[in-house]
Amino acid sequence: MTSSMNQQAAASQRTRAEQETENEANRLREQVDAALAVVPLRSSDEVESLHMAADRIERAARDLADALRQLARQRQAAEE
Repeated sequence: MTSSMNQQAAASQRTRAEQETENEANRLREQVDAALAVVPLRSSDEVESLHMAADRIERAARDLADALRQLARQRQAAEE
């Protein structure tokens, strides 16, 4: 129970940019896991599934990069 409360307290102390960065990182992980699940499949839909997985990973990676840049800008502004 204490661990759960500590996690909630830590989450409430994170900035919106930090939370968004973590969310985007988790989304990218999920997309990579989903793509890896498609790799061993051998079906007529396989090629399209691989293309779709690649597109989703590209979007998730781009979103994570944007979130990281936003977080960097926020931290830089806080230092000034």
